Amino acid sequence: MDGRARRQGGNGREATRQGFSMGMITGHDRRRSQRGDHRRENWPGEGDRRTSERRYGPTIDLDDERRRPLGLGSELKEMERVMQERFVPRSDGGGLLSRLKRVVTGGTLWDEVRRLQLRNRSEVVDEFGFDPKVADQLGPVLRFLYESYFRVDLGGHANLPSTGRALLVANHSGTLPMDAAMLMVGLHTEHEAHRMVRPLVEDFVYHAPVLGTLIRRIGGVRANFENAERLLERGRVAAVFPEGIQGIGKPFSQRYQLQRFGRGGFVKLALRTRSPIIPVAVVGAEEAYPLLYKFRGLARSTGIPFLPVTPTFPLLGPLGLLPLPSKWVIRVGGPIYIHDTFGARDWNNRVLVNKVAEQVRSTIQSMVDETLAQRRSTFFG
Repeated sequence: MDGRARRQGGNGREATRQGFSMGMITGHDRRRSQRGDHRRENWPGEGDRRTSERRYGPTIDLDDERRRPLGLGSELKEMERVMQERFVPRSDGGGLLSRLKRVVTGGTLWDEVRRLQLRNRSEVVDEFGFDPKVADQLGPVLRFLYESYFRVDLGGHANLPSTGRALLVANHSGTLPMDAAMLMVGLHTEHEAHRMVRPLVEDFVYHAPVLGTLIRRIGGVRANFENAERLLERGRVAAVFPEGIQGIGKPFSQRYQLQRFGRGGFVKLALRTRSPIIPVAVVGAEEAYPLLYKFRGLARSTGIPFLPVTPTFPLLGPLGLLPLPSKWVIRVGGPIYIHDTFGARDWNNRVLVNKVAEQVRSTIQSMVDETLAQRRSTFFG
């Protein structure tokens, strides 16, 4: 040790009962909470310690050798140099041909992808990576998909309170997470308060080049309990898809059959933050990306859970990634205030949490079945 001190960065409601029968949850279940069961929840990305260890660019602290009096001009130059190092992407030191040559010969493809991801970025983003500039740029594309391509019929959006925290719980389907984007656009466009929804997105999405960064910059948040809790504590609207990968990865023959809602992490979240649960049913996404088969082994090297086979992909190459123009229907149900029936101390009662989660799942399944029964055509509504 040379005596220098090292510095390390560190980033730090009567309830509406729709088909609910809370009487089935007995006092015995409450006593289970005394056992202190602290199993990990199936929140994608939970327990990821990399965040606390990752460094986000060079430090602005100066070395001892450079801690000497400087003139005003020198100080301004030094400040400019530090800001350039911290906030401006480094230049590649060459034109397009030079960069292409390095990609072909030097294995720097991911460096080029990262460089392109940083283009046209805003100088101000929130703590989860939302970029208003990128959101405004992609707004017309998302509205086209919502209004003209999928022709989304959104109903029940008045059930979302105009202010305060809320937890949207929806079914998940469609191979690619387009349901989250359409829910965001619909509630921001058609709700009287134009509420912004922050969907919690599966961890694997962030492993995909470009897509992960794009989802984050338009408002997506990496799915884990801590992120969701922070959003709700600040009065935001969060959207969760408890089926997770099992929802988007089920074959077309099992379409609109809701999978198990994990271990009920969203119920714990609602209890701890005293947030209303708002069930949401999405119909149409299954037909946009009909999943016929999954290649698992080939997808491991890319960081995604499986490589989908649809009627158009990989047969048509990248063009096959375009979704089919199915007619979408989204129904927002009435809020469920479980925190009026149970207390915050019940959040670690695993039996109670699982029973509530199953009843929420049954509620959404009933909403999906009812919507399907009213639909006349897959592509014409």
